[in-house]
Amino acid sequence: MHYERKYAYPLLIWLHGPGDDERQLQRVMPLISMRNYAAVGPRGTQRMESRGFTWGEADQSLVSAEQRVFDCLDTATNKFNIAPRRVFLGGFEAGGTTAFQIGLRNPGRFAGVLSLGGPFPLNRTPLTRLDEARSLPLFIAQGRDSERYLIDRTCEELRLFHVAGLSVTLRQYPCGDELNTQMLHDMDCWMMEIVTGITAEATASDISNEWN
Repeated sequence: MHYERKYAYPLLIWLHGPGDDERQLQRVMPLISMRNYAAVGPRGTQRMESRGFTWGEADQSLVSAEQRVFDCLDTATNKFNIAPRRVFLGGFEAGGTTAFQIGLRNPGRFAGVLSLGGPFPLNRTPLTRLDEARSLPLFIAQGRDSERYLIDRTCEELRLFHVAGLSVTLRQYPCGDELNTQMLHDMDCWMMEIVTGITAEATASDISNEWN
């Protein structure tokens, strides 16, 4: 909304969740911000039997997903005035896990990586570029009652983050396996803190745990 050509906008590249497609972006952006960012979303690499698409776990799927992300970046850069050092990569569930995989393979290309309900990819050697990855801010949102991203898995990830020295914000919400409006609001605040360098005070009363 109210696009200003002279302003270099942060860009959000959004990877949709399983059973959906790139149009999920149109539903989540009004709950994040219609003013603060330009945004773009690719379609998942694997068609699901029931409906929609997801992000495959095979090596070739990851290569394809990475190509789609950077194709989206090129498309957005050609259409909008994008700040090259303010590009964020985020996603929901499998999209969030894939965002981690791509972001950590290319840590210098992104200002931050966000995963809402998507576990960290522990079994795919994601930290081969650890020195660079330590400078990449990560945001993880987890539903307290999630059946796909269990608290035990989160605790396992916390130990890895601590040992690896990663810059991680982890927040837990009173919900299950769904996108929570508070998650999306906090996602906006977190990205704008990076963009502006100004830290906002946490105001969400329904966040049950936060780790930095």
